[in-house]
Amino acid sequence: METLSSLNIEETPIIEKQWRKVYCMGGYAALLCFCGTLADIIIGSIYSGDLSEVPRTAIGRFSEFHHNWLLGLYHLDLLNVIIAITMLPVYFALFAIHRKKNLPYAAFAMILSSIGTTIFVSTNSALPIFELSNKYYSVVDETQKMFIAAAGEAMLVRGEHGGLGVFIGFVFLTIASIGMSLVMLHGKIFSRTISYFGIIGNTLLLMYILLVTFVPQIQMIAVIIAAPGGVLALVWILILGIKLLKWKT
Repeated sequence: METLSSLNIEETPIIEKQWRKVYCMGGYAALLCFCGTLADIIIGSIYSGDLSEVPRTAIGRFSEFHHNWLLGLYHLDLLNVIIAITMLPVYFALFAIHRKKNLPYAAFAMILSSIGTTIFVSTNSALPIFELSNKYYSVVDETQKMFIAAAGEAMLVRGEHGGLGVFIGFVFLTIASIGMSLVMLHGKIFSRTISYFGIIGNTLLLMYILLVTFVPQIQMIAVIIAAPGGVLALVWILILGIKLLKWKT
């Protein structure tokens, strides 16, 4: 496996030192994403093994927030939003490392991840529905409750897990991970094993997204497909973090 020093990058020591800070930032961000993804898997295994039990109506979501607001935020993908934002420095670090090897495709994957994150954040409805839940339980007028529930349904359509509202953001982010893994594979800075972990893991997660969005009646099969994909993606992120931190000095 090549090291960064063998890439014939003609840059001043000061500039290279600045890039190494980018690698370090990406490494720490990757480890944070690893912790977040691990938490997502654990919470999902405990509370969301059967996706059919997740509330499908706004009033059902309000009730979930009222009894367990953390679980309500989780079911509306707030944790995934945090992970997506935290992954941005990782993509930037990977782009920086491959800037002399495969600049166009590395840049494209980084841009795709930025677009996907922007879409995902802008369509997420976790915090708005949480706020509507608080209002729903604070008013006594039934007419106001009806309007709040209607607003909740509109927000739920936009940001429900497995819905079309979040589909594009999820797909962009997952394809960006596959694309960056392909860049890693051809760049040969990272090992082929790490690259294949990212390619296979994120491909399985992409299949999960497609199934839960367009074939919701087989959600349990989708979860079975997603399980190994999540593990591979988790290992991919962990190794990325460790490797990036090795280049900080």
